[in-house]
Amino acid sequence: MNKELIINPDARYRIAEQKATNYYKSLYEQVVQKTYVPTLIEDIHMWKHNHIRHHSFLSFFSRGKGKPGSRGYHNYIQWLNYTGKLDNYLDRSISYIFMRDLGKALDSPDTQNRIQRIVDSLKTNLTNSNATDRGDNDGMFSMARLYRTAQKEGVESAMIWVVNKLKTVSSNLPKGMDAEQAQRKLIKIIAGVIMQEIEEMDDDISSEERTLKLDKAIRLGYSYGLTYPFIDDLLDAKILSDKEEKQYSDMIRTTLTTGSVPEFGEWTGENLDLMRYVHSELREAFEYIKEHQRRETRQNFFEQSYVFFNSQEVDRVKDLSNANYSNEELYIPIILKSSSSRLIVRSVIGAPEDTDFDNRTFFYGIYNQLADDFADMFDDMKDGAVTPYTYYMKYHDTRKDLINPFELYWTVISNLIHNVYDSDSKTREVILDRAINGLKRFRERMGPEKYNEVMGLFASGIPKFNRLLQDMVRKADDVDFFDKLLRDHMITTLKNERKEQEDFINTSKTLRNQINHILNIPKVENMSLMEDTIMDAANYSLEGDGKRLRPIVTWFMGVNAYGLKSSAIEPLLRSLEYMHTASLIFDDLPSQDNASTRRGRPTLHEMHNIAISELTGLFLTQKAIEEQTSLNQFDSKTVLKLVQYSAQVTADMCRGQAMDLDSKGKQLTREQLNMMCFYKTGLGFEASLIMPAILAHAKELEMEALKKFARHAGIAFQIKDDLLDVEGDTTLLGKPIGKDEENNNSTFVSILGQAGAKKEMWENYCIAMEALQHIPRNTTFLKHFLNYIINRDH
Repeated sequence: MNKELIINPDARYRIAEQKATNYYKSLYEQVVQKTYVPTLIEDIHMWKHNHIRHHSFLSFFSRGKGKPGSRGYHNYIQWLNYTGKLDNYLDRSISYIFMRDLGKALDSPDTQNRIQRIVDSLKTNLTNSNATDRGDNDGMFSMARLYRTAQKEGVESAMIWVVNKLKTVSSNLPKGMDAEQAQRKLIKIIAGVIMQEIEEMDDDISSEERTLKLDKAIRLGYSYGLTYPFIDDLLDAKILSDKEEKQYSDMIRTTLTTGSVPEFGEWTGENLDLMRYVHSELREAFEYIKEHQRRETRQNFFEQSYVFFNSQEVDRVKDLSNANYSNEELYIPIILKSSSSRLIVRSVIGAPEDTDFDNRTFFYGIYNQLADDFADMFDDMKDGAVTPYTYYMKYHDTRKDLINPFELYWTVISNLIHNVYDSDSKTREVILDRAINGLKRFRERMGPEKYNEVMGLFASGIPKFNRLLQDMVRKADDVDFFDKLLRDHMITTLKNERKEQEDFINTSKTLRNQINHILNIPKVENMSLMEDTIMDAANYSLEGDGKRLRPIVTWFMGVNAYGLKSSAIEPLLRSLEYMHTASLIFDDLPSQDNASTRRGRPTLHEMHNIAISELTGLFLTQKAIEEQTSLNQFDSKTVLKLVQYSAQVTADMCRGQAMDLDSKGKQLTREQLNMMCFYKTGLGFEASLIMPAILAHAKELEMEALKKFARHAGIAFQIKDDLLDVEGDTTLLGKPIGKDEENNNSTFVSILGQAGAKKEMWENYCIAMEALQHIPRNTTFLKHFLNYIINRDH
């Protein structure tokens, strides 16, 4: 433990608990006396004038297209802009974020100016992107766009780092945990930390200092956000045994009370590998946060984190079968954890103390928690989780002393508007917008019948107020929020991405197996001994554990994009793999890369000799041409055009290999390396796209877009190969690492370093992804193919 750090978490918890108790008592009195009812009725009457539309008879004939579903991202933004509602929509959305995440009061002129600047910038971005991003279904969440945004801020390295971290976390989550939900939470927390950091920046900050702060905020956001999937969600998921949960909770508690992560030590239970990974990742994250803490905020961070963790633990051990929890036991931990989770963010970035922020955030937290618990009450009930809503649903008939959480929720709203935010009209507008929006979304999701049943239970004690409330739920308009739209869009995008990725992987595996079965070259009768040896050598090379990327790409483009028959293009699939395998045989020779293993087995010249290898490479090249000429379901002119193109590609690939050999021992420029990689690798990818396009008589503009995609996908592929040669796993690669350095090869890593090579790979990834916008076909496969290229481990 650091000597200057004196952590007294229990004392801090008692202070926070007393503050929460006082807040609860204040709310309890308002619920019992129902003082919030007339106040909120008046508030809603003032509020509804901006949200209840009275249409004339003629207006029904002049409205044009109806309002699209508010969860359809692109269409909804376009509709808002067309109807002139986008400014107000963004204003209330950003205002809400300033209140919830940044702890701001909306009556401040400075805050209003900041909100307006963000609204203007966001509107420009949204309206421009809708006009130009044709076919980019991911929109704001496409990796290419995120990387371009990171480039503008100079934080590409942090973006690359966090993307790799998110991928690793997702792949290590055990069954029973929601990977999309974990990613969404992490992204949301990272965004929240970035917002806090930006809010703390001075207007005259230099671009260099801004970049440093944003880079740090991204890494801090991930480091703090990691606690949600790996502490909160993991402990809630019931994946660990009771003994493992205790071990893990004790480890976290020790960390927060001493300021140091204990060694992993011995682990008792079935989840040893999972918990070793979790411990390693959290320890790295914890050390990063600690390293970037200011001395004066470090103690506050540890103690606030303890308040958060301990209040979660108190809540987590509750059992829905226990009928004896008091109102205090139900609500005080919620007040603590809901407020401290956001208070921690400021201490994470080392922001100075702000009493006004702390107070507003403390009182605001339970509002969000009660809203979330209301939305999730049936899922929570199914899981046996104790929340104010599940507990009230189960015991309201037998426990007349229980507070109705729905009444408490509206009491909190009244208290926020009038006692925390001093009856500010903008605050009233935004909070009531949000509350009505929550009920409308719940009604839409549950259906009117189930919704009315819920309201019959939770709104039964306030009939006058409830009638007005339900009138607003039915009639009020313009209460949607951008963060909700983003949330829905993100969840849909992540789920679609995972489904598409699974389809890509499964289809690729199936195709790979099918292609493997058609590659073998059959022997003919009366074959000479030399011919027999070359045939054996060719089949030996073809039988290796190849990825078969080129014929797989060709099949997807030919069959899925152009509608060609699978049987008709089978010769083309063989041709591409024969040509590629021939290039590898030549590449491995002692005169070139002198490789000893390929595809997990000894290279051909190690199994036979150099002469046989050279002859086999030449034999496979000619077999590739022979296969192309047997494309007998296409007209002869088209096949001739394809063979001519193939011959030119082969010649250019030879030039690329010659450039590679000539570069040994020389320091190439980035441009020279790009050109060499295109000739060596990019052309192979281009051929797999252009050949089926030729057979399908694709237009020239489409072919140019495909060539651009292939060029940059090929360069990205080669850069990934260079990186794997430095940081890959020999077992997964099927060949030794470090060969480039051993052979004195000029690579992207040797020229740019690992960090620079990764940036160059992502730059080519973005250009390739952007090229897909100009291909008038379903390019989902190519998108996932490109993602595979940069994410592969072999």
